[in-house]
Amino acid sequence: MAGFDRLSATVIAAAVNSGQTSALTVIEDTLERLVAYDVHQPQVWISRAAPEALRSAARAIDARIAAGEHLPLAGVPYAAKDNIDVAGLETTAACPSFAYQPERSATVIARLEAAGAICIGKTNLDQFATGLVGTRSPYGIPRNAYNRDYVSGGSSSGSAIAVAAGLAAFALGTDTAGSGRVPAAFNHLIGMKPTKGRWSTRGLVPACRTLDCITVFTDALVDAMAVDAVLAAFDPEDPFSRPLADALITGRRIGVPRRDQRVFLGDTHAEYLYDRAIEVLAGQGELVEIDITPLLEAARLLYGGPWVAERTAAIAPLLEADPLAIDPVVREVIAPGAEMLATDLWNGIYRLADIKRHADLLWQDIDVLAFPTTGTTYRVAELLEAPVALNSNLGLYTNFVNLLDMAALAVPAGVRDNGTGFGITLIGPAHSDRALATLAQTYLTAANLPALPPLDLGERMDTIKLAVVGAHLEGMPLHWQLTSRGATFVGAFTTAPNYRLYAMADSVPPKPALVHSTDGAEIALEVYELDLASFGSFVAEVPAPLAIGTVTLADGSSVKGFVAEPRALNGAADITDLGGWRAYIASL
Repeated sequence: MAGFDRLSATVIAAAVNSGQTSALTVIEDTLERLVAYDVHQPQVWISRAAPEALRSAARAIDARIAAGEHLPLAGVPYAAKDNIDVAGLETTAACPSFAYQPERSATVIARLEAAGAICIGKTNLDQFATGLVGTRSPYGIPRNAYNRDYVSGGSSSGSAIAVAAGLAAFALGTDTAGSGRVPAAFNHLIGMKPTKGRWSTRGLVPACRTLDCITVFTDALVDAMAVDAVLAAFDPEDPFSRPLADALITGRRIGVPRRDQRVFLGDTHAEYLYDRAIEVLAGQGELVEIDITPLLEAARLLYGGPWVAERTAAIAPLLEADPLAIDPVVREVIAPGAEMLATDLWNGIYRLADIKRHADLLWQDIDVLAFPTTGTTYRVAELLEAPVALNSNLGLYTNFVNLLDMAALAVPAGVRDNGTGFGITLIGPAHSDRALATLAQTYLTAANLPALPPLDLGERMDTIKLAVVGAHLEGMPLHWQLTSRGATFVGAFTTAPNYRLYAMADSVPPKPALVHSTDGAEIALEVYELDLASFGSFVAEVPAPLAIGTVTLADGSSVKGFVAEPRALNGAADITDLGGWRAYIASL
């Protein structure tokens, strides 16, 4: 078994079809992965297929291949969110009192099985798919695969982690308000939310039945498109299914929010990563700033309007018979729908029609929207303290999409300092699914994103990055203060071009003073990483007039680092033009 490296559906299917490997070999590897990761996050799953049942399914795939069949997803292990019916496994929607044994699989599951894919289990979720956080389940909280202090995103939390951790080559989620996109962003994944009705929702426990979409998480776009090729089909058993169509869009005019409407909730790193992403997109076409006020109004209708009553309708018998069986936060969100009037609904429908007309007219001026998937992320502890307000923040850029009948494709757009992912979402008119994939692939090729961080397997230690510019540089007289604390060298960088560097007078050993200035330059520095206790003891030893503040690097990210009080400049020599302390020492 190759650790927890991610799996590729297309690579596995090609190998099984060609005889380079067998479906049984793939399943044996999958079983090893599942057992190994259970030690770290067993709460990814609500139920799993028995090992022997998986082996039997794999042998059946191998027999079909031996008989001459070519299966587009031959032997590919996948997971399904536990609000999608899979015959032989209980459907719970993360509520034990609601659980039932489905008589048959959902249409999407049946189509995947016919294509040779093997369902390994049912994944955890925010109960009744109500949430964007992954913290609302009695089966535990699936945490971010790359930093378990942070949320995985929801409601398709377990599905995202199953793919991110290399347990499944792809996983089905669902999306009403962003549940197939937010977890993709936080875990460095592709999240495809198809046009409503493109994939059948027969066999899905509804959240808002008129808005729900089944979605997919993958590591690569080619795998998402392979799943789409299997699942995109009209289903006469689904009253919300639609005939297939393909809307052609060029992507030359890319709509982005006006600068004053971009909300990152104080997350400057997310803002930087978004700016960098749209800079890449600008190389593919023209950025067009748009007024997103109507889109935000539509987003508010989802939970602040009568569509809450549609969620209520989905679980009304349980809400009436056993309300305490429902997660308290989910109940707080859904229960008010029982008090809504038909007049509320019709007024909401009328207002949504007005907004949709405005949104449809947008496509005359732009080809595609490129939004942050979310403006920020949160720690699990933060979400538990403010579960509704912070959840709402995560839906700012996602809630309007299904209401306005748009297709969306979430793609990675950078790695945060804490290891979690930042993503953007390309949004197009209905039926633009495959065109969005083409645009997304062009973006990903040009973006040259950094390598994935390591998975958080419970050994992550909270650390702080520290920038040093002088006597603490490697080979300098105070470098021992870092090595003695086990500091890890991160790399050599430069500051943003708005700093000046001074050699302080009468400092023993010689030390520089780094000062922020509008008339500055890039200054060379080194960044080290220390655990919290070591960082604290280091800061306690920093003598005045030096101090530890925040330093902005040339790439826009921020780290802690040496700064100076104004008195540090008394008698100091301005050495900015030398570009760094090493050059100054060499000049002596």
